[in-house]
Amino acid sequence: MSTPIDRPTAPHAALDFDRTPLLAIWETTQACGLACRHCRADARDWHSPDELTTQEGCDLISRVADMGTTVMVLSGGDPLRRDDLEDLIAHGTSVGVRMCTIPAVTERLTVDRMRSLRAAGVAKLAFSIDGATAESHDGMRQVPGTFDRSVERIRQARELGIDVQINTLVCASNVDELDEIARIAESLGADMWELMFLIPVGRGALLPELGPEECERAFGIIDAIERRVDFVVKATEAPHYRRYRREHGYEGHLHRVNAGKGFVFIAHDGDIYPSGFLPLTAGNVREDDIVDVYRSSDIMRALRDPDRLAEPCRSCDWHDTCGGSRSRSYGLTGDPFAAEPWCTRVAEYETADPTPATAGT
Repeated sequence: MSTPIDRPTAPHAALDFDRTPLLAIWETTQACGLACRHCRADARDWHSPDELTTQEGCDLISRVADMGTTVMVLSGGDPLRRDDLEDLIAHGTSVGVRMCTIPAVTERLTVDRMRSLRAAGVAKLAFSIDGATAESHDGMRQVPGTFDRSVERIRQARELGIDVQINTLVCASNVDELDEIARIAESLGADMWELMFLIPVGRGALLPELGPEECERAFGIIDAIERRVDFVVKATEAPHYRRYRREHGYEGHLHRVNAGKGFVFIAHDGDIYPSGFLPLTAGNVREDDIVDVYRSSDIMRALRDPDRLAEPCRSCDWHDTCGGSRSRSYGLTGDPFAAEPWCTRVAEYETADPTPATAGT
């Protein structure tokens, strides 16, 4: 039986990621009416019978709160496909968790539904803008009209007083649109812009990759944007952006979150992963306590051990600040401890030493 856990009172910067993830994401369903080209879940237009029930979901949220995690994202698929979404948000809010969700922009996302989510206590809604024009965004989402509907729903959410985050997938085909996407986010009143660097899993394996040099170019664009805008800019699955910022004079705090290190993902069927993009099962909430799994499972502990990284990541001066995307390493090499494939330092190392950068044992 699980036992209560003291919650830390220190700010996020002081969280011990060996014990408490900064963020938990629960994939509430894989059902979705869209067919996005980069979908990690390979979502489909029906519900899986293995989805966690309302009670199981509330129990999960309570244990996440006990662990000290204060932010939880209900993702999908399309979380609006769950009729109990408001109940889950209300429960999380009641136990002190900041509840956020990422609705798909379909006919289900109405103003009335957003009012209902606000009444339940939702802290933030996240919307995707993957291109600066309807042509480029809708091409990614594969549903005409999604860009215009997204912009309209974002404006309506802000009018309802709901905080809004804009998510953007970053791949080779839209790097040159990032500056304009940032201006769109700015004009819509977003309080955060999250840039999700492509991980080649699910449908995303068919999209054009960035590579090391293109990553550095993207980092330069994003860094310039971050110095200009008032909203928070967050790069996901690009921990080497933290290295880039330090090298270019940034001295502020950096959340050193990585798969299994400040982050935990729960799939629709209860499986627990270090990240949704790193499909190595650490347990299942129907059988295991998520607190024990996050703190003590072999894969979670290994991912937090820099000595497990392959060269040159293991001995890199930035291995604590960065650590490389464990998800991308796994997606491209099958080894979650392999060197970050999209880092220029790794590319330089491999050019100098043709020996493959495999993980230590």
